[in-house]
Order: sequence, then C-alpha cells, then structure tokens
Amino acid sequence: MTHPYQALTQDKIIDFVESCGFYSDGRIFPLNSYENRVYQVGIEDSTPIIIKIYRPNRWTREQIQEEHDFLLELSAADINVVPPMEINHATLHQQDDFLFCLFERRSGRPLELDQLDQLYEVGTQLGRIHSIAKAQPFAHRPELSVNTFGHQSAEIVINSGMLPNYLQEPYQVLSQQLLEIMDDRWKNSRHQTIRLQGDFHPGNILIRDEASIFVDFDDCRSGPAIQDIWMLLSGDTAQQEAQLCEIKEGYEMFAEFPVQQIPLIETMRTLRQMHYAAWLASRWDDPAFHHSFPWFGQERYWSEHLLALKEQLSGLQEPALRLL
Repeated sequence: MTHPYQALTQDKIIDFVESCGFYSDGRIFPLNSYENRVYQVGIEDSTPIIIKIYRPNRWTREQIQEEHDFLLELSAADINVVPPMEINHATLHQQDDFLFCLFERRSGRPLELDQLDQLYEVGTQLGRIHSIAKAQPFAHRPELSVNTFGHQSAEIVINSGMLPNYLQEPYQVLSQQLLEIMDDRWKNSRHQTIRLQGDFHPGNILIRDEASIFVDFDDCRSGPAIQDIWMLLSGDTAQQEAQLCEIKEGYEMFAEFPVQQIPLIETMRTLRQMHYAAWLASRWDDPAFHHSFPWFGQERYWSEHLLALKEQLSGLQEPALRLL
C-alpha cells in the first residue's frame, strides 16, 4: 500500500517553498515530527525557514486555519509563540494535494523541569495564553474528552489486529474498568472547556534569554485547562507538588488557576497512554512509523502497555496532588 508521503520528494519540498517567493539553496534538513513532515530549508543569502507539510486527511482546512488563527491571536498579544508566515494574505498553502505552511526558524534550549524559576515563567505565560483562550471557543477543532481519547482509543486498539489474542480479553476488561472510573470523574469535575495547546510537554517549550517560547500547536483542541499543565510535572509526589505550586504562582498573575481540575491529572495521564497506543496503531500504514517505532506491535510492548494501564488504575485511586 502506497502512503501519500511517499510522493513527497525533496524537489517537491523545494517547489513548495519557492512557490511562496523564497529561493532555496538546496539544503533540506528533516526535523523531528511523526504526524506531519517538517523540514528546515536553506534559503539563498538568508536564514533557513521551516516548512510544515500536513498529513493528508488528518485535519480539514478549517481545522488547520483555526490552529493558525489561534497562533496569530496569541502572537498579536506579544506571547512568545511561532505563528505561520503570512504570504499573499494567506498562512495555509496547497500544492500537489499537500497543505503546508512556513515558519521562521526559532531556537532555544530545552525546558528543565527541575528549574523552578523556569516553571514559574512558563506558568506566567501559560496563564496569559489561557486568559486569551477563554475569550472564544474553537468552531472546528475537536475536543479532548474521555470519549475521544479513551473510548475511541480502546476501540481502535481492539480492532487494529495488532493486540495479541491472549491479551484481547485482559485489555478489554482493564480498559473498561479505567473508562468507567474516568467517565465518572469527568462528569463530576464540571470543568470549563477552553482552547488549548493540547500537547504541552517540555519538548514543545524552548527557553531563550530566560523567556519561554511555545511551539507546535498542531494538536490544539478544546478541553480542560489542566491538560496544558500536567505534562510539566515530573518526579515523585513531593517534586510534582512543588512544581505545580510554582506554575500556579506564575499562572495566577493573569488567570485563575484551575485548582478544581487537579483531580483530573491522573485521568489525563491515563487518556494520553491509551491514545498513544491507538495513535501508533492507526498510523502503522506510514513506513516512517516502522522505522521510528520498531518495537511497536511486539508482544513485549503490549504486555508493558497493559502493565502501565494497571498502574494507572491504582493511580486513579490515589489522592490528588496537593497545593503546598
């Protein structure tokens, strides 16, 4: 089976860039991206630019444009995001059945979760982002929920044909237990749904001149604010509580911290694990995934996945993190 990305040659990538008025020097460097294809492209007598080529049939034009509009809205408020370039009054371009956009190249060092001053600064900027995000909802972007990341993910895994036969029943039983708990917790949380970055892990935050830069809004969607917070926590309970307090202190400079959503953190962690397995299964037709994730689908992977979900079943029963 031929995957659409197999038609994406280096000549086409250069053509895409040059169709926007830039002249490439022929240097193309692939960047770390599995869902889309992202490249640094050298430009004659200028700094390189970044081209992001969207995975065909993943997002609609309207959904992609909402990502761009959200970034432009945040950038206009002087928040350190990297918005797409506007060329000929458009940020989204199409050629040879591919949708793509261009970005300025930005650099910085990785966020260090054990540096509380960095977490305070990130919390401050995140509070600004969420205060703007609450102003209006997404019209086209999907919502993060137990249904979309939990029930649908379990269904994908069960129907993928990749789960070993002897683990089918244990997975179904365990996932059903988790989903029942998370459905109940989600229903009782009465949280506000806002626009989110959606995948706010440390790899999507750069630190430069002591300021944070937020990148990769490809997974932006609607959901509880805590989704953009919990992935910034690591270590044991005491470390996570100290980190959470530092983020909260910065966040509250611009927005009310969603304290009532803290009990959803383990639900979010569980949903991410379930969604990740389903994501890999649903992308297994892409040859790049076989190269990047050679361990996926092996019995050991599924055994470890079930073990991780069992740990989450216990984690969901533990008391929520406390604000010190």
